[in-house]
Amino acid sequence: MKKNIAILMGGYSSEFDISIQSGNVVYKYLDRNLYNPYRIHITKESWFYSDDNDQKTYIDKNDFSLHLNGSKITFDAAFNIVHGTPGEDGLLQAYFQLIGIPQTACGFYQAALTFNKRDCISALKPYGIPTAKNFFLNKGDAINTKEIIDAVGLPCFVKANKAGSSYGVSKVTAENQLLNAIDVAYKEDDEIIIESFLSGTEVSVGVITYKGKDIVLPITEIVSENDFFDYEAKYLGKSQEITPARLSKKDEKKVKNLALKIYKTLKMKGFSRSEYIFHNGEPHFVEINTNPGFSEASILPQQAVAAGISLQDLLTNTIEEAIN
Repeated sequence: MKKNIAILMGGYSSEFDISIQSGNVVYKYLDRNLYNPYRIHITKESWFYSDDNDQKTYIDKNDFSLHLNGSKITFDAAFNIVHGTPGEDGLLQAYFQLIGIPQTACGFYQAALTFNKRDCISALKPYGIPTAKNFFLNKGDAINTKEIIDAVGLPCFVKANKAGSSYGVSKVTAENQLLNAIDVAYKEDDEIIIESFLSGTEVSVGVITYKGKDIVLPITEIVSENDFFDYEAKYLGKSQEITPARLSKKDEKKVKNLALKIYKTLKMKGFSRSEYIFHNGEPHFVEINTNPGFSEASILPQQAVAAGISLQDLLTNTIEEAIN
């Protein structure tokens, strides 16, 4: 019997439209021989099923069920492809755990931890994971630009602590740019992380649980036309994404080992994509995404295909791993 799969898309953040795109790709490639897919939009106002004619039917949040044509539909699993809150910060993960429906992303604690860049870096430091120098700010804190520059140097990056797709990120090259960059970050979050500039090759590494084993996918090298891998570079074609990355065997082994160590240390499951910069010859951890973009052109699907895993196989594996 086919399994009913809820494809969760949308969310409450600036990444809403990107998540809708990702969800539609999951819907397109899901194996119809195994699954009945249902596109479930998660919005602040409501959660609803949208059919091929864009007709809405609202979800009963008591048990995450759906009433269609006089029948009650329940779900065998939820494919969580909501970028940002509530799909990437642990809220949906906790909800589905409470009501007993498997979902494809990592656990609620791992989601909450990794979504918070500051906490994630702090949790990894005792394990010897190299990162940029950093400085933390909360909204309302006094801002001493000299103190910040003394701590992280110039240039530096100012980032919203809990945001994705490079929303709320600015590169600062002079002290007089700092206050404006902080204002930009505060539009996305009330917490900020300011990091020292890491110069070197930037790579993105996918790690997934595949057929019961944690595996590292072929590495992608990021070459941005802009100052850094910002929104335009990620989604508007202003970057080269080279898979496999142009790394020596030694550097490839270094970053693969580091990515796998982080995945296991954080007790991750499902798929993830983490970012690194080779600074002074060593890969430095930047961040990890537990619900990375999933268009046909997105990095993790590219990496899977390079590893000989079709998108349909990747989706099937992800669902079955969650259920089992």
